[in-house]
Amino acid sequence: MRIGELGNESGVSTRSLRYYEEQGLIRSRRTPGGWRDFDSSMVERVVLIQHLFAAGLTSATINELLPCLEAPPEERTGVMEQLLAQEVERLRAKRRDIDRELDTLQALRTETALPGPPR
Repeated sequence: MRIGELGNESGVSTRSLRYYEEQGLIRSRRTPGGWRDFDSSMVERVVLIQHLFAAGLTSATINELLPCLEAPPEERTGVMEQLLAQEVERLRAKRRDIDRELDTLQALRTETALPGPPR
């Protein structure tokens, strides 16, 4: 399957697919003419990668997770669970920071609010 076909099947731009390949997230073979040739299994992998990016993971973290996700459960070592737990904590910390910033801004809005019209 050519890169355009993979893009159509997965709903991902060819530019993103080239980036995924550059990062080692997906693989292709080259035809004698130099065209990328992707296995049809890459469609499912690209969709999974999209979900992982949507969850806020970096390409480096996704690259670490993919072998774990593709391994049969009996061969998994717990690395994936550790990485996911770290990412959950990273996002929770980010949410705490955002909540703190929102509280600060809301307090500032309250403190600096113009008085209402006289009654």
